[in-house]
Amino acid sequence: MEHDELGAAVHHVSHLVGRFTLRSGQVADEYFDKFRFTGHPALLAAIVDEMAQLVPPDADALAGLEMGGVPLAAALALRTGLPAIYVRKARKAYGTQKIAEGGDIAGKRLVVVEDVVSTAGQVVLSTADLRAEDAVVTTALTVIDREMGGPGALATIGVELRPVFTMSELARLGAGAHPSTP
Repeated sequence: MEHDELGAAVHHVSHLVGRFTLRSGQVADEYFDKFRFTGHPALLAAIVDEMAQLVPPDADALAGLEMGGVPLAAALALRTGLPAIYVRKARKAYGTQKIAEGGDIAGKRLVVVEDVVSTAGQVVLSTADLRAEDAVVTTALTVIDREMGGPGALATIGVELRPVFTMSELARLGAGAHPSTP
């Protein structure tokens, strides 16, 4: 699927209009429901094909953030052959008590995987958690950059955000389009 066709399909399947409170606390009048694109097998496969092109060649593993980044990291692992690590928002107080599950991360070059980035608050927090465990994090991937300051916030901590789409790009691709969803 071509990039523009994929963007139109993502917009068609997941774009909602209304009043939505974002993780950052900001209120938005449009929202992209990640469960609508990660739960759609053909669309998820096409998204992962695009994301795979954004993975740095020196990556050791993919770090999917709870909750939206987990299915993306799992699917991206299947596509790239890189292991997937699953990053909790908070260390659990029982069992292994790890912040990241699925393998050792010390000394590994991890690529953070997130579904939608607004201000990048959770990516910043999770990057700090991963770095505290001696992981190396310099790149984050997302399906959608809402263009609300995420790349700048990440740049201040030495992380480059690589989006598949920006919000303005999806608005352009979705305007008037009625794609046949894969």
